[in-house]
Amino acid sequence: MNTLPSQMVIENVIQCKMRGKVIYQSHFPASVGLQLIYVKPYDLPLGKGYQRPVDMKRCDDFARYLSNGENALFTPILLNAGSNWEFISYDRERSSFGRLLCKRRASLMDGQHRMGGIEKYIKETNSELNVPFLAFHNLDEDEEIKLFDTINTKAKGIGTSLSKYLRRDSDDISWVATELMVRKESPFYSIGSIIGKRTKGRHVTLQNVYKTLHLLTTDYRLSSMSKEQKLAIAITYFDSIKNSFQQEWDDYKNYRLTHIVCLDALSIAGSEVLLKCISKNTKQIDLSAINKFVTRVSMDWSANGPFKYLKGMGGSRSLSIDLKAQMLND
Repeated sequence: MNTLPSQMVIENVIQCKMRGKVIYQSHFPASVGLQLIYVKPYDLPLGKGYQRPVDMKRCDDFARYLSNGENALFTPILLNAGSNWEFISYDRERSSFGRLLCKRRASLMDGQHRMGGIEKYIKETNSELNVPFLAFHNLDEDEEIKLFDTINTKAKGIGTSLSKYLRRDSDDISWVATELMVRKESPFYSIGSIIGKRTKGRHVTLQNVYKTLHLLTTDYRLSSMSKEQKLAIAITYFDSIKNSFQQEWDDYKNYRLTHIVCLDALSIAGSEVLLKCISKNTKQIDLSAINKFVTRVSMDWSANGPFKYLKGMGGSRSLSIDLKAQMLND
């Protein structure tokens, strides 16, 4: 499993220590790296395996990500050389800089799907790619499994809300959602959470707003507008709702108005309302016309009222029918 047909060499390697463990840092061409690594599956007949079966969708997703070119950066893969890689420094003055003589393959501890995607990418594009790595000189089987377990159980994703915030410069709806959170004139300013952590008084996450904005601007005549126009529309629409139901907007505990199921319903209905506000002459939204539709809404938003058990997108779509009937009733 870990044998090589012949010894291989990796140049320009930095040797150092981490918590007393010798580690190597460098990179290798993907085609070389694929020959230098192997995976220990969880059902390994001999020895202690731990890797789950590869998910080809994740590999395909990473291969597509790599097609972004220079912007497709990725972190080093993690290896255990198992004492089968020998470090030789270039000279005494640079004792921590040299080459690795690789007698056997190193086990891949972290980066299985990255390497799967890289393999697919270089085959499809007939290209080469440098893969950065960090390799432990030697971890015993138990240490290797323990570190793998730590990496895959203790690490926590950043969450969808923070992810949308980080993408605000490249995605219009992420930008609009973020602006709704940080602008003082926004109705979400005092009830929104950018990082996705709900606290007392801040129960609407950036991801919630991102989703509801998609529902509000789903029609191509709205989605094709600039992000600044979308922001102005969203602030005007939701501010009108807030002003019509001030107490309900501010009291999350006793009213359902700012629960996501109701916000989504308001956005679904609002999408059709906004189309009614498009000026025939300018083809732009007449912001001053929005309020007259919103003020037609008459709903009992109380927590123990008719929407007490309303849940999910099905509930949002059901409520949106009643909202549209009221707002668009001419």
